[in-house]
Amino acid sequence: ALIFTLVACGSEEKNETQEMTAVSAAAETTEKTSIQDAANQADTYLSIMAFSYQGLIDQLEFEGYTTEAATYGADHCGADWNEQAVIKAKDYLEVMPFSYSGLIHQLEYSGFTSEQATCGADNCEADWNEQAAKKAESYVSDGSASSREELISLLETAGFTDEQASYGATEAGY
Repeated sequence: ALIFTLVACGSEEKNETQEMTAVSAAAETTEKTSIQDAANQADTYLSIMAFSYQGLIDQLEFEGYTTEAATYGADHCGADWNEQAVIKAKDYLEVMPFSYSGLIHQLEYSGFTSEQATCGADNCEADWNEQAAKKAESYVSDGSASSREELISLLETAGFTDEQASYGATEAGY
């Protein structure tokens, strides 16, 4: 009986080692699959909307990918981050008016580098006078400004130049 027990223990240890090796190999395969899935998911996200590099990593992590897999996905998705900044800038301008500097700040807040954000603002084809006029209208409609001077001051505080602010105030009827 003693010999049988030793053989059984040795056999269990061998089976346990084989199981651990199989589990380790399965985990490695799962991780490789997860990394490739993250790269594919990154491509899918970028086909739907613009992201900064960091924003894409954050989104992939939110979806449950590890930091390693999410970073791999962002690194290997083939994105042109300057192009993503331009697309995101245009998206922002469709929703609300921005000054040039305000748009750069918003893009940086969204995770784009200063250079990428500047590229986005430089290439989004915005008419900054029109942006000032839209922003002036919003200030007038919410009662923020009661005079031309006050409206111009608000527009300049939002980052518009004096010329753009004057244009915006005139377009808003002030």
